[in-house]
Amino acid sequence: MPEVIFNGPSGRLEGRYQPAKEKTAPIAIILHPHPHPSFGGTMNNKIVYDLFYMFQERGFTTLRFNFRGVGRSQGDFDHGHGELSDAAAALDWIQGLHPDSRGCWVAGFSFGAWIGMQLLMRRPEIEGFMSIAPQANLYDFSFLAPCPSSGLIINGDADRVAPMDDTIGLVEKLKLQKGIMITHNVVEGANHFFTEQEDELIEECGTYLDKRLGRIKGGVEETMLLR
Repeated sequence: MPEVIFNGPSGRLEGRYQPAKEKTAPIAIILHPHPHPSFGGTMNNKIVYDLFYMFQERGFTTLRFNFRGVGRSQGDFDHGHGELSDAAAALDWIQGLHPDSRGCWVAGFSFGAWIGMQLLMRRPEIEGFMSIAPQANLYDFSFLAPCPSSGLIINGDADRVAPMDDTIGLVEKLKLQKGIMITHNVVEGANHFFTEQEDELIEECGTYLDKRLGRIKGGVEETMLLR
């Protein structure tokens, strides 16, 4: 898994990159939580790390990176504005290496979910998303009007950082939009960080992706309670 440094809007950005064997393989970019130490906000966050390999195992070209001011990435935390620019620069960089790629996905955890959904609005080539524990109580998601792609929103019902009611409110607003399908999965007993339930989270994300890729027949659009 090559360590990479590429140019961002405020200087270099540090990442981990794994190209797929196929020239036309889709791209997946994974975005980490808030850089505050209590949120584990780096590209080496366990959930971000596991999502990276989940996509890689399914034949994607994958990239995760540190937002500005994190690790060896230059710049300072910019409350989401600069981080969105970082994500766009990261996508530009990997697309430049893989111009024949046949699609793109974005996955984000917590703060990264908010950035990922904004990136989704700006880049029509993104065909699917995964938002893990989006903080709809803290961040404004009203820009999703309309949400351009179908995707997965997954959270724990014991999440005190991003309460369940706020997540359900976001899901219900998105489900009213035509032309897309929002799958909402709930991991029973899980907190915001899916402590001791990370494997269950990644398994559900992988199952959803397999359905979207046509490897499993059928799909789910209603809320599921995972036991």
